[in-house]
Amino acid sequence: MSKTEDFRVKTDDQLATQLGELKREQFNLRFQGATGQLEKPARIREVRRDIARIKTLQSERANAAKQSA
Repeated sequence: MSKTEDFRVKTDDQLATQLGELKREQFNLRFQGATGQLEKPARIREVRRDIARIKTLQSERANAAKQSA
């Protein structure tokens, strides 16, 4: 199952929680990179893309809710 499909089965609250966790991780990774302690530079890219996936899904759901209302 792809990450997008994993995110689609989650509720809005679960997505919001995961988005917060990913943003916190992104901050920590940026801090590690600035101090030279970053072990996996590719993780920054993964986290950034996961954040984008969640935000895209949230906006899709919001637009669908507007159209149905």
